[in-house]
Amino acid sequence: MNCLIIDDEPLARDLIEDNVRQVPFLKLVAKCAHPMEAMDIFATGQVDLIFLDIQMPGVNGVQFLQSLSRPVLSIFITAYEKFALEGYNLDVVDYLLKPVPFDRFLKAVNKAHELYNLRHQRIGDPIPDFVFVHADYNLVKVNFSEVVMVEGLKDYVKIFLTTSPRPVITRMSMKAVEDVLPSGKFVRVHKSFVIALDKVISVRKGKIRIGVHEVPLGDSYADKFYQLIRAGQE
Repeated sequence: MNCLIIDDEPLARDLIEDNVRQVPFLKLVAKCAHPMEAMDIFATGQVDLIFLDIQMPGVNGVQFLQSLSRPVLSIFITAYEKFALEGYNLDVVDYLLKPVPFDRFLKAVNKAHELYNLRHQRIGDPIPDFVFVHADYNLVKVNFSEVVMVEGLKDYVKIFLTTSPRPVITRMSMKAVEDVLPSGKFVRVHKSFVIALDKVISVRKGKIRIGVHEVPLGDSYADKFYQLIRAGQE
């Protein structure tokens, strides 16, 4: 995805650029200090995603998006939480508050990438079946088909895979995990566990046997879990 950075703060532009260069599916087209500088670049039609500050002198980020002749995937990166409503009204992909942790940035761009693929998908094209996560100072590719379960540990999660004896540990919330994994194939069964439905071996007395693991089935998650199990049998 070709991306454009618009922010009047030099340090902010550099930090976003550094994050962009760590993500394999992103390519930086340009970075601009003012929305007016970005007009000619946007007019080329080569921009797929914009990282945009809101509070800038002259034309602000909201006004810039409203002025565009065609819709474009956009992520607001700003120091001001009060502008969140404007962002949602403009249907931006995400709204990030400075300073932005890399895991939060990665969640936003993964969401943008998924939307980009859906918009450009032709009939018969495969749907993306993987995600990149930040682990051990690297971006690690996680194939959905290999995920057995995800365990939440405060600000981190452990992703257990069929292809590795050790889980992938990454800084991510359980809500972010649910947003990334394909719905219908994965389900949250406890405040600390998301599991792959096709890896379930048995269920007994509030315990789910999945691979070599046994995880609890929380009361508030049981109805949805059994509903998906029954749907898979039809």
